[in-house]
Amino acid sequence: MELAVSLSCGPKQQLPVSCQRQARLRRLMGRLYGESYLKTSPHGSKKDIRGFFPDAAPLEDDKIVGGYECRKNSVPYIVSLNVGYHFCGGSLISSSWAVSAAHCYQSRINVRLGEHNIAVSEGTEQFIDSSKVIRHPSYNSYNLDNDIMLIKLKTPVTLNSYVKTVSLPSSCASAGTTCLISGWGNTLSSGSNYPDTLRCLDAPILSDTSCRNSYPGEITANMFCAGFLAGGKDSCQGDSGGPVVCSGQLQGIVSWGYGCAQRDRPGVYTKVCNYNTWIRNTMSAN
Repeated sequence: MELAVSLSCGPKQQLPVSCQRQARLRRLMGRLYGESYLKTSPHGSKKDIRGFFPDAAPLEDDKIVGGYECRKNSVPYIVSLNVGYHFCGGSLISSSWAVSAAHCYQSRINVRLGEHNIAVSEGTEQFIDSSKVIRHPSYNSYNLDNDIMLIKLKTPVTLNSYVKTVSLPSSCASAGTTCLISGWGNTLSSGSNYPDTLRCLDAPILSDTSCRNSYPGEITANMFCAGFLAGGKDSCQGDSGGPVVCSGQLQGIVSWGYGCAQRDRPGVYTKVCNYNTWIRNTMSAN
């Protein structure tokens, strides 16, 4: 991810283009690193973008705020992306492929499946390295449009009661649909507390009007909002790339937001239903 920007920027009126871009990224990525950016995770070094990214400016990682501990192994399709530590989530969509957010990109990733407590060995895990990591060709790191990537596993997973796939959407979910969001991201809207056990949140998809009103000029046709305008419940740093599942189908990927669980600042998610053709064509070609 191209976030290796300096933090030594001057006053706003003197900001060079790189610093202007950094300021915008900081606003958008309230769910990544330690400053409420994207929703990446801080369990390892200075990489708190919704996932952990070496050489990226520290942001706040996303975790579930206001949720609850998932029943063990009740989300068998979730994966933890690792580069020596958990930095993003993802979803298993076939025995050889997982999907995550493009802003979680790393050239080599260890994909961990069958996890609940990521701090201990529970006997249900499978650890498989990536053989290919493919970002959407139209991914825009400036506004996070097309924030989706595919990860091909070096060897197929063993599907069982702890590791299962999730279906791609047959159609786009409508506003008001309640969905399950899950991840190992930050559980605090202010400060940080990264849980070892998987957290869950039940949240509704918001109308396009509410979403655009919350983020004027920031929402593209490939994004949707979910959560609560009153605040208090949201995905957060460390949750990036993780699943939003509605009626058994993967409708969203944790992408970005302003801070976590803030009033009138719901989480923003990649609209997976727009990418069925790209996903299937990419898997077939690789």
